[in-house]
Amino acid sequence: MRGGLSGLDLALYGWFGLTALAFVFVAWDLFARTPEMKIMKWGWLLVILYTGPAGAAVYWFSCREPSPGTHEKFVAPLWKQAIGSTIHCLAGDATGVIAAAILTSRFHLPMGIDVAVEYAVGFAFGLLVFQALFMKGMLGVRYGEAVSRTALAEWLSMNCVMAGMVPVMVILMTRDMRAMEPTSLRFWAVMSFATLVGAVTAYPINRWMVGKGLKHGMGTARVLGHGGTKKVAAMTAVNQPAPMEMAAHSGVGTVQKVAVTFASLVALAAGVALAGYFGNLAMRSGKMTAALYQPMGRLPRRQTPHLSHSPHADQLS
Repeated sequence: MRGGLSGLDLALYGWFGLTALAFVFVAWDLFARTPEMKIMKWGWLLVILYTGPAGAAVYWFSCREPSPGTHEKFVAPLWKQAIGSTIHCLAGDATGVIAAAILTSRFHLPMGIDVAVEYAVGFAFGLLVFQALFMKGMLGVRYGEAVSRTALAEWLSMNCVMAGMVPVMVILMTRDMRAMEPTSLRFWAVMSFATLVGAVTAYPINRWMVGKGLKHGMGTARVLGHGGTKKVAAMTAVNQPAPMEMAAHSGVGTVQKVAVTFASLVALAAGVALAGYFGNLAMRSGKMTAALYQPMGRLPRRQTPHLSHSPHADQLS
């Protein structure tokens, strides 16, 4: 639509307006009434920024304390524990991916290189900050040991997050180059949708790891302390092993770990393959003119020379 806002733009303004309201509500609820761990409070808020009302709905049904003193029992089911694990992972990984996407947009690199950088930054931020730095107090170990203890779980989860995010980002940005520019509302819409899909693709492996004791699940401040700075009681209140014992008593053998690692890599490869097949991993941002900015689903058509104007046209016919 020329000279005004398109229907899609209006819908996006509405979506992000609802996102702002969802963020304010969840922030109030987390800091005023729900006894979630401090690191998970910030994790939820980051995820709400990226996923809007959809993330707020997940928070309502999986984490929000329904009445005082019931949070431990409310978050005990495995599916809620797995959501907590997924949110913790997604908060770090998606933040790194989005930050890297903003940075790489300035260099006009091929989208395939963008994706590789986003993967590396997302994994590093998720592991070194959201996992090791914020979890070392809960684990009761030094930072270096916290990195080594959480590296495998973070890597497996990251592979599955990117299995969902990569095809969404590449395919949608291929079809609307405005979505490659961080100054465009469509960039943030694509990142929002990609994060939602990444959460869906990462949930199964997080559920498996939580069930096997390889990762912590949804916690509560009354059990684990605020941000893990003081261990009030063992995690048995939410049917999980104590944090320091998770890796040692997970009961997962080497064969299982190798098989699940392979499955996560297959999922990642499938996501990249979808991106390459339906999108364009060689496309660069900022290298096309405004005339090539087309609505979603429309790509510029290639022009071929008209043979009738060639002096050799008669010889070719």
